[in-house]
Amino acid sequence: MKEEYETIDLLEILRLLKKNLLVILAVTILLAVAGYLVSTFAMTPQYEASATLIVNSREDQAAAQAPITNDQLTSATKLVDTYAVILTSDTVLDKTISNLNLNMSYNDLVERVRIESVNSTQVMKITVKDTDPERARAIAADIVEQAPEIIIQTVKAGSVEIISKAKAETVPVSPSKAKNTVLAGMLGLVISVGIVILRYLLNNKFMTDDDITNKLGLTVLGVIPQIDMKGER
Repeated sequence: MKEEYETIDLLEILRLLKKNLLVILAVTILLAVAGYLVSTFAMTPQYEASATLIVNSREDQAAAQAPITNDQLTSATKLVDTYAVILTSDTVLDKTISNLNLNMSYNDLVERVRIESVNSTQVMKITVKDTDPERARAIAADIVEQAPEIIIQTVKAGSVEIISKAKAETVPVSPSKAKNTVLAGMLGLVISVGIVILRYLLNNKFMTDDDITNKLGLTVLGVIPQIDMKGER
């Protein structure tokens, strides 16, 4: 038994898209505007504050004056991950909550703190995200203030020194109005085009005599014209 496959007329789909171009553009623009409005009025702006410290794997002053070797640099870089775990522990963050009288739990605060190495170097960056830029700066500053003492107490070796104090960004890092607007517009475009194509694929009606020939393989012998009777009395 020979299987028959229904072919998709790409030219017909293009004609349908062109015919529904205004609708597609309207849906795209509508969702893009909706994305902008949601980003502007419905989403709370988030600000970041950050500070940088340098990690030193040597603890004595004489060793600190000696030239840095590759092994020492690698060791200091690896210590960043260890220090990050220490500085995001409940020992540090619970004290920050107490010092600043923050109305949040440890789990809430730890989600706002990010500690990472800068470009795989021995420089450690502490970043705090919050809805209040000043509160984000205060949290980062408190963690930085605790860092030297808690690290020496815990690791018993190495040290950290402050490179730059905590500073808050005045421009919110999220939400990105431009990004959300573009994404919402693209979503509107995909949805509108998808609906047009889906309606075409699910349409089983015979609209022209070519449809009968293409879908049924029958030859059309004649077509009854449509007569407008409105003008007759």
